[in-house]
Amino acid sequence: MRTKRIGVLAGGLSAEREVSLKTGEAIAATLADRGYDARLILVDRDLDVALRQAPIDVAFVALHGRYGEDGCVQGLLELLGVPYTGSGVLASALAMNKVKAKEIFRLHNLPTPPYYVLSPDDDPIDAHGAFGFPAVVKPSGEGSSVGVAIVRSDKELAAAVEQALRFDDDVLVERFIDGKEVSVGVLNDRALGAVEIAPKSGFYDYANKYTAGRSEYHLPARVSPERYRGILWQATAACRALGVAGAARVDMIISERGNEYILEVNTIPGMTPTSLLPKIAHHAGLDFGALLEEMLGAARLHAHGHGRRERRVAQRPYVGPERRAVGFERH
Repeated sequence: MRTKRIGVLAGGLSAEREVSLKTGEAIAATLADRGYDARLILVDRDLDVALRQAPIDVAFVALHGRYGEDGCVQGLLELLGVPYTGSGVLASALAMNKVKAKEIFRLHNLPTPPYYVLSPDDDPIDAHGAFGFPAVVKPSGEGSSVGVAIVRSDKELAAAVEQALRFDDDVLVERFIDGKEVSVGVLNDRALGAVEIAPKSGFYDYANKYTAGRSEYHLPARVSPERYRGILWQATAACRALGVAGAARVDMIISERGNEYILEVNTIPGMTPTSLLPKIAHHAGLDFGALLEEMLGAARLHAHGHGRRERRVAQRPYVGPERRAVGFERH
């Protein structure tokens, strides 16, 4: 890979543009420091022109949200014949759409909170009916907790749905699950570990995610070894159900009653100083640069799911000491 021209795609057109820029800058700088020919490519609607004017051998996709994490850019890279990091078109699209992802989870008997879906023409109060409060309102196709709200009344529900509809035509309303917020890092179909997130106030929203000092992190998550193994297994099962490749982060809620619930799978996890996947990888023995090299080594041209691999560095999936310590086995 050190002889390849690597383009780090960052920015994009979504509400997560600023986070993507921070992610891309960190990735490009670290790869350059490790001797790679890496350059930052700012993504807008002229990405195809930029890639033709400054051709690259491999794309390191550092985009978040709509038009970057949802399969659109992956499809463009397929058309241009450029291998890229992460998941292919289908898995990216499924994971980004929270409603479709939950349908896949249910099909595979993976636990996810009860929910229903609203469109712009629906009356949220009538649709909510006896669903109950508190509830969580989310745009179907955004990440980084953009547009997410916890509501406890009809009035709050109506306001939250109106806000969420600014980001997407479909709104997901989920049953609120009281419990620990946990994220599992998955790399090349292997679970690296699980971190427990404890916001100092409120829930793990956009501000608590990207403002240093707003949340506390516990590595490994404070659960029994048996539950820890179950969390890691469910996270990898969710990734396999969606067809996810490369690196991913699976967000879950661990209830006090002993149940685990999968919320979503992030196919392009953040790589900022406060991001969770680098924390998990570091605890498992992979520093930031080594994590990027693992992700880069798995870059491929997905070729619409046929798995046609380009020439790349042959690397075995990383097996972290944290996972071995709890006796996790691949299922």
